[in-house]
Amino acid sequence: MAWFSNSLLNVIFQRIWRGLFSTGRFITRIFFRYFGSGPPALQDENGVNASENVTLEEVVVVHSPCEVQEPVRVVTVSMPEFACQRPLADEEEDEEKYDEEEYRVSATDELYCEYDSTWETELSQEVLSGIKTVQRSTNFKLNIFLNAARDMQNYRHGYPFKTRGQHNPNSQEDMPNLNFYLGKTPSLPDGVYIGDFHTAWYGRYDSLEYVHTFIQWLFPLEEPGMNREARTLTKAEIERFLEEPIAKENLLKSYKLMLDFYGIELCNEETGQVRRASNWRDRFESLNRHTHNYLRITRILKCLGTLGYRHYQAPLVAFFLNETLVERELQNVKDSVLNYFVFSVLSRSERRKLIKFAYLNYDQKDKFVWCPQKIQAIWSTN
Repeated sequence: MAWFSNSLLNVIFQRIWRGLFSTGRFITRIFFRYFGSGPPALQDENGVNASENVTLEEVVVVHSPCEVQEPVRVVTVSMPEFACQRPLADEEEDEEKYDEEEYRVSATDELYCEYDSTWETELSQEVLSGIKTVQRSTNFKLNIFLNAARDMQNYRHGYPFKTRGQHNPNSQEDMPNLNFYLGKTPSLPDGVYIGDFHTAWYGRYDSLEYVHTFIQWLFPLEEPGMNREARTLTKAEIERFLEEPIAKENLLKSYKLMLDFYGIELCNEETGQVRRASNWRDRFESLNRHTHNYLRITRILKCLGTLGYRHYQAPLVAFFLNETLVERELQNVKDSVLNYFVFSVLSRSERRKLIKFAYLNYDQKDKFVWCPQKIQAIWSTN
């Protein structure tokens, strides 16, 4: 396979990518240092141990469903809801709690975001289609969130805003992503079949890092990516995919492959519970360095929600929140977790719990922009 070769051209390509990402990180640090509101995201904020902010009345420590295998340390986010022990359909009680008047936010709230339906009744498609601009603020962190929120809401509502490059099928049988996952056709332009990805690519970290044409095939969405030869999902294709056990089984294998690449392992296929893998130190170091993976993880989370693994979203996001805010092992991932990962979670009740966990463990709470001030005041007083 051509993309596995150690040719001079491949080496040059890898070094160029490394140089570009290093330059990008340097520019980002300088920008945040002199123009951002608050400390750079890469810094250890005030050196305070975030775990001191945990309120045990609100956050209950539970045992992980994973079997502990020394010397791997099980990292369990201290919220039983993220173990997904109950069906998503049983959320009505939580929804009623958060639909009480005290949890309804006003557009006059300083941190109100018109693209975040977490705290209000979900907007109708008619209202949603009338929203075309993002509000602006002098708060740099808030503006970053506002722009991210528009993208994430578009995903959560089934893409009412069509994006450039979305695929319009010629017929109901035009389903390239499904055919790829059924093993009938290879990815393009690499020409790799799904079974080969799961065998030949597993543990090939350099290939997974520097080849950029596979992620759109492994985790297809209704929005385009960087690979112009990949195709976006269609509604009909999604319906067919959910009816195909082989396709869903292969998607689970793809998820495990990428988790291993990030130093994580799925230890409960029923609940979606994850923990650090035995290779986590080396892989976390790589994840902190290679920022393009944060876009990949966002894509993975979106794909899980679209293609039958919605209940896997919250456990993975909870893991990243714990590693960034409490364990502080993935500091460079923090902004992506808060702006994108959390808001990919389709369940409103789980999304709220994730945001609450983030707020309780965020050092500089006056810099927390990911939920309205009214909600923050409630959590602070409780």
